[in-house]
Amino acid sequence: MNTDFLKYQAQTSPYPLGMEVSHAVGSYIYDSTNKKYLDFVAGVSACTLGHQHPRVNQAIKDQLDKYSHVMVYGEYSQSPAVQYCKLLASLLPAPLDKTYLVNSGTEAIEGALKLARRTTGRSQLISCHNAYHGNTMGSMSVMGFEERKRIFRPLIPDVDFITFNNEEDLQKITTKTAGIILETIQGGAGFIQPHNNFLKKVRQRCTEVGAIMILDEIQPGFGRTGKLFGFQNYDVVPDIVVMGKGMGGGMPVGAFTASSAMMDLLSDNPKLGHITTFGGHPVIASACLATLQEITETNLMAEALEKEKLFRTLLVHPLIIEIRGKGLMLAAMTKSPDITNEVILKCQDKGLILFWLLFEGCAIRITPPLTISEEEVREGCRIMLEVMDEMMSEE
Repeated sequence: MNTDFLKYQAQTSPYPLGMEVSHAVGSYIYDSTNKKYLDFVAGVSACTLGHQHPRVNQAIKDQLDKYSHVMVYGEYSQSPAVQYCKLLASLLPAPLDKTYLVNSGTEAIEGALKLARRTTGRSQLISCHNAYHGNTMGSMSVMGFEERKRIFRPLIPDVDFITFNNEEDLQKITTKTAGIILETIQGGAGFIQPHNNFLKKVRQRCTEVGAIMILDEIQPGFGRTGKLFGFQNYDVVPDIVVMGKGMGGGMPVGAFTASSAMMDLLSDNPKLGHITTFGGHPVIASACLATLQEITETNLMAEALEKEKLFRTLLVHPLIIEIRGKGLMLAAMTKSPDITNEVILKCQDKGLILFWLLFEGCAIRITPPLTISEEEVREGCRIMLEVMDEMMSEE
């Protein structure tokens, strides 16, 4: 492992994987020895179109030759951002027609929480146990995992929690509630899907009491579940949809979308209700536009569901209890965190990149690029099964 990496760059854990990256292309990452690794993680769901996608790269290069950052967000009309927001509006259900572009998913969450309070004049926010929405102070306040946030308290006040898929808890949403924020599919908790029309029942309750329904699409969004956004699988429309990760084809970006009537509230009383210097950056917006065009002009979303079937067919093994998730947002569940750790680390040794989920220690993350080929799916699954067979033979 590069000692300068450990010495000069702040770390997120005491035990980083430490692969020294040389280059990446398609579904593969290459290390400094030129060993190649099949990527089943896609930058934690961010590299929707794989690495160095020609359409995205060309859009970035073309925009760099025109202009980069010129003015703080929201003042100048910059074509890439305008085109992107217009295309997004055409693809989203009414009344979701106005988008605020920011720099990351967690910043988009912050903006959405502020918008819910600004719209309703209320303060209470409701989230879910085991929810993850980012790591800034507002996002952490609606994180449903006390162990990760205890040391950073006090966080923002007036936040309550319910259990995902628990209908009885919906009575906690009242006329005091500004908004409820949910991941369409719970990510860090283990890729848990809503069932029994849970999201529709949340929608109904929010409508009854005048609360804002915020759906976090940072992981499920941009084709990963077979639809452009995960909520489109569940016949529901939120008041605010939050996005990030996969929207930029690997570039750093986030956004939140709502109705014009709601979004315009951030521009007055007070003015500058939400501001960001680099949001809507023209180079990033160009990458976003190219990514969205590629997703919607090809069969990648439909193919994600076919690739899910292939994963489920191939990954049958005594060490795998079940496979959770939808499309190419999958988690192979083992019997223990120790088994999961061993599978992930041994697969990396054999040239396959897998990863963990934040709170569910038994889960093996499988979130490859949407562009992954059937042959590459088969190769990665072969490595996983080979590793698990070796683990069983060593017992």
